[in-house]
Amino acid sequence: MAAITYGYHLSTEEHPPSDLLRYAQEAEASGFEFATISDHYHPWLDAQGQSPFAWSVLGALSQATTNLRIGTAVTCPIMRYRPEIIAQAAATIEVMMPGRFFLGLGTGENLNEHVIGRHWPPIAQRQEMLAEAVGVIRELWRGEFTSHHGEYFTVEDARIYTRPAEPPPIYVAAAGPDSANAAGRIADGLITTSPDAKVLQAFDQAGGKGKPRFCQMTLCWANDMETARKTAFELWRTSVVPGSLHPNLPLPDDFDQISRLSNEEALAKKIPLGPDPETYVALIKTYLEAGFDRIIFHQIGYDQHGFCDFFSREVMPRVERELGSSRSAQRIASD
Repeated sequence: MAAITYGYHLSTEEHPPSDLLRYAQEAEASGFEFATISDHYHPWLDAQGQSPFAWSVLGALSQATTNLRIGTAVTCPIMRYRPEIIAQAAATIEVMMPGRFFLGLGTGENLNEHVIGRHWPPIAQRQEMLAEAVGVIRELWRGEFTSHHGEYFTVEDARIYTRPAEPPPIYVAAAGPDSANAAGRIADGLITTSPDAKVLQAFDQAGGKGKPRFCQMTLCWANDMETARKTAFELWRTSVVPGSLHPNLPLPDDFDQISRLSNEEALAKKIPLGPDPETYVALIKTYLEAGFDRIIFHQIGYDQHGFCDFFSREVMPRVERELGSSRSAQRIASD
């Protein structure tokens, strides 16, 4: 079983910029080794209420934290942003926090990308666009004048002058085997949101074997189950929206209407909830057994302080004790 690296998710859909800075500092102090930040134009639901510009927040995070590694989860570099702009933005952030930034990329959601008024492409085309965008970004990070005339992007005589000594790694998001296959070919690591063995298998077979693999666990800790259920349903009932619809719906109101066809009970079957640390310990072991070595924890709602305290006191030590015992037993058995 792989060793675990704990990550904390900064949900821009739910929190204003100043709070995100404070939460990152608290996560760092609580033992989280890295953080991810979402990069949205709109929240999923109006009730979430926020959506600051992630790259402005990243600049502030570079100065507000000391050791925490931070990356986007994820940025779409194919429509609302162009790859040459993301190449420059990521290079600047890496200069501001050397060795602590990673660039998470994905094929995006209509929710954020439709604002530029272009046709929303099907997933196969977006995967092609992403592969080309990654190539453009890597080329620009060499620091030379670059021209590119591809199927989807044209770049003329562009050069990035402010560059880090080493470029940040690029991790690509994937929800299914096809996207994972692309990630294995073009990325330095994988980001996903469920411990799906087929996704990992496709990633490994396409060249991802041995590369970092991140998996996000969305949860809602609270002192009582009733509060956790109500908070999760108010702010994150979009988890019940079918995966085929998620990247294609254009407006928060669309997510609101579809998700209201569900209820708290259905959501509770999809998201771990409540105050029992064993709920989270058992899931962490499942993620590790599936082959993920970096787990991102997204706490729904506004009690981020309570979550960080609970996680550092009740969950991290239990995982360490149980995995430590398990590893000792495995060593004895092998001897």
